[in-house]
Amino acid sequence: MVGGKSESHVTGVIPTLVAVSAAELVNVVDVEATCWEGRPPPGQVSEIIEIGLTEVDLASGERVAKHRILVRPRRSTVSPFCTGLTGLTQAEVDTGVDFAEACRLLAVEHSAGTRPWSSWGDYDRKQFTRQCQATGVAYPFGRRHWNAKLVFTRAHGLRKRPGMAQALEIAGLPLEGRHHSGADDAWNIAALVLHLTGRDAWPADPTTGPDEYR
Repeated sequence: MVGGKSESHVTGVIPTLVAVSAAELVNVVDVEATCWEGRPPPGQVSEIIEIGLTEVDLASGERVAKHRILVRPRRSTVSPFCTGLTGLTQAEVDTGVDFAEACRLLAVEHSAGTRPWSSWGDYDRKQFTRQCQATGVAYPFGRRHWNAKLVFTRAHGLRKRPGMAQALEIAGLPLEGRHHSGADDAWNIAALVLHLTGRDAWPADPTTGPDEYR
């Protein structure tokens, strides 16, 4: 992330830190981005091409909705390697919305600025930060972010942080759908969030501190 002095370089962020209530819905987010087997081709950068989002009701212990937003890249193209990994093709992502509209949909339709959210690791949060800064688009999320990978690692007393598929095996949960599909990965990560809440291991306060947004 780009460092700064005292001000936040992420626009559109809700500045308050509030503990998550069991009555709140949580957005579980997973993104897929353009990628290559080696270095990006000259002039190209990694861009989000799919946003998967599952709404989780912590009070009922249920995954209540599954969403998918396809995003049309502007500074990169989908490589054969990326298609093999994610299943997404250039023709498919060309039917998506642009990044600014995707962020608007997150904010308007999914209450991203006010609702607590979680991802598996920090890649997704940081990718949004990088792309928002590069494009001048307002950051759609608030500052109540939980790193589910970190929580899982601590809850299970693991020495290394596992990938999502490995964590599902440890938790005794099935991998539903296709790995590296944003929509399916968000659905599976949501199952791990509920696994952690069932163990009373989900922290009340965000795992991502305020300094990490600068």
